[in-house]
Amino acid sequence: MDISVVVPLYNEVESLPELTSWIAKVMSDNRFSYEIILVDDGSNDGSWQMIQKLSEGNAHIKGIRFRRNYGKSAALNTGFARAEGNVVITMDADLQDSPDEIPELYRRITEEQYDLISGWKAKRHDPLSKTIPTKLFNAATRSMSGIRNLHDFNCGLKAYRKAVVKNIEVYGEMHRYIPVLAKWAGFTKIGEQVVEHRARKYGKTKFGMSRFVNGFLDLLSIFFVGKFGKRPMHFFGSMGVLSFLAGFICAIWIIWEKQSIIAFNEKNHTHIQYRDATQNPLFYIALVAVVVGFQLFLTGFVSELVSRNGNDRNNYQIAEVI
Repeated sequence: MDISVVVPLYNEVESLPELTSWIAKVMSDNRFSYEIILVDDGSNDGSWQMIQKLSEGNAHIKGIRFRRNYGKSAALNTGFARAEGNVVITMDADLQDSPDEIPELYRRITEEQYDLISGWKAKRHDPLSKTIPTKLFNAATRSMSGIRNLHDFNCGLKAYRKAVVKNIEVYGEMHRYIPVLAKWAGFTKIGEQVVEHRARKYGKTKFGMSRFVNGFLDLLSIFFVGKFGKRPMHFFGSMGVLSFLAGFICAIWIIWEKQSIIAFNEKNHTHIQYRDATQNPLFYIALVAVVVGFQLFLTGFVSELVSRNGNDRNNYQIAEVI
């Protein structure tokens, strides 16, 4: 099979007939063998009934319905697991992504041998309240990930080699950082393509401001997991060494200071007063630093023993499959 189109959706009943018809036309015009995987993320507006109806008229349409709303990452991860095409295309269901971009995305994956092509909506039809935070997140992601050639990590329109989607795990809010996940998995040939961003035709956006907070936390998580996920002791151990050394140096300083005063008194027959160790603020700094150092070491050891991924991280309740 040439192409799998994975479409996560939540309450998009109005746009589904037009979207699937448009995709089918593009596939027919270019003689692609294909499948359309519609992942209903717990919709309550009749989207699943529409998917059932559309699949009866087009055997290429497949559907997956979650019992409740899990989020876009869950929908994509489940769609990736079911995809059979050599090239996997993802797009949003709101008609803001154009299926006419598919042939060029497919060409660049198959002919130019890219692992991943991410869309760039250079001209957006979103309010400033959405575009400005997006620019800030993209800049932060470029800096932390080292993927300098992408302008828009969160664009829903992307193309992947099949091997990419079969070797990454998407969860939480990490759908916006899939290029980063791909890079950490060893797929480093990542490109970008300017794509059309259409104004929303039906309904309203499903994302609020909380996605930016969650997105930032997931960015930190990706950075840590990607760099230290297989060797957490390198992170916790390094921090533990620094903390322990700081405490050890403070303790040596306290001992040296007291012994110096004692030696000076004995040599010069004086009686210079000196503080008890427990009256010195450095004593408590040293104590805390040493304890924290040991705790970080223990955290590193435990992290090495415990598997990073729980067995049920991506265990979603699927009600029906077409």
